[in-house]
Amino acid sequence: MKNTVPREVALELCTKIREENMGKLFGIGKTQCSFCYKLAKDDSSKLCIFVNEANRGCSQINKRYQKLYEN
Repeated sequence: MKNTVPREVALELCTKIREENMGKLFGIGKTQCSFCYKLAKDDSSKLCIFVNEANRGCSQINKRYQKLYEN
């Protein structure tokens, strides 16, 4: 697994995952996205993915990134 998710890729994946989660009635992923966005207060630099320097703070983005870019 690579160490860092590029910022642009992380934001793109975040948007896609959030849109997918919005279509669900309930779920852990949907709850995770909801809390993340509420805590970030419209500041993308405060999203969970950017919690550390490697941009590996969100498990949903990490899984998607690994599946798409690291195989």
